[in-house]
Amino acid sequence: MSLKDFFIALSENQTLNSAAQKYGFKLGAQSVVAGTNIDEVIESIKHLNAQGISCTVDNLGEFVFEKSAALAAKEQILAVIERIHSENLDAHISLKPSQLGLDIDFEFSYENLKEIVALANEYQIFVNFDMENYARLHPSFELLEKIHAEYDNVGTVIQAYFFESDENVERFKDYRLRIVKGAYKEDESVAYQNKADIDRKFIEQIEYHLLHGKFTSIATHDHNVINHVKQFVDKHNIPNDKFEFQMLYGFRKEMQLGLAKEGYNFCTYVPFGNDWYGYFMRRLAERPQNLTLVTKQVFTKKTNTILAVAAGAFLAGRMSKKYR
Repeated sequence: MSLKDFFIALSENQTLNSAAQKYGFKLGAQSVVAGTNIDEVIESIKHLNAQGISCTVDNLGEFVFEKSAALAAKEQILAVIERIHSENLDAHISLKPSQLGLDIDFEFSYENLKEIVALANEYQIFVNFDMENYARLHPSFELLEKIHAEYDNVGTVIQAYFFESDENVERFKDYRLRIVKGAYKEDESVAYQNKADIDRKFIEQIEYHLLHGKFTSIATHDHNVINHVKQFVDKHNIPNDKFEFQMLYGFRKEMQLGLAKEGYNFCTYVPFGNDWYGYFMRRLAERPQNLTLVTKQVFTKKTNTILAVAAGAFLAGRMSKKYR
């Protein structure tokens, strides 16, 4: 098992997810999550806006199998939209269909999503449908197309590692798309496994949508990809208002500010909420070197608890046995 696979397995563990919610940010998640409530995330958005950076806001939530939890998530997202509008913030919404009930009932999730999109449309706020694992891919696309028939303030994510993603970039070329490499562990029957193949498809799909699509969000922390895109848009005279760079909250802050200062549209993906664990583990899976950053933050603060030390020791022990 690779280190990436290890963190993905952790992200899917519901027991650990519940424990993480109980113990809050003592394990270092505050470095990549912009608070646990709406007031905290609004302050983070204001801070980023003041530096010329737009935001997409994700109310974190996983393992939603009860209608009550999906309805609570819907109300939270509606409240965020109201605050974005009332405070005139440069921000939009990212959401996962599963959090709104996709795993419970398709029509139930559709009604929840439609209510969110309708309010956002009223305020001219964009809503991005984040993509999850392959099992949810096609139902999520079906929801998106059904809602897009009524509202055009919606877009989605294309995960480059899926074999079918070239077709989906074409299928959704009239939508605003965020293009990513992909963060879940997928079977070799549906997704590329080799990093070189994934990187190649990522660049190809970015280029295609830049040339043929409505608007492209290039979600990467890789400076090589960013430099390639800069050269590509210059060569093809693609205007700045047709694309943006995106990075995650808490990562490569200097590069984020630098790109905004260079005049590029820049958007930070800003997650918040108590249900941070799955998101956090996938960020470590994408870039295992981020573990160094988290370890520093956990073990240098005077406010550390015995729990944090024990958890760190547990993870270190598990990894040393598995990877030595």
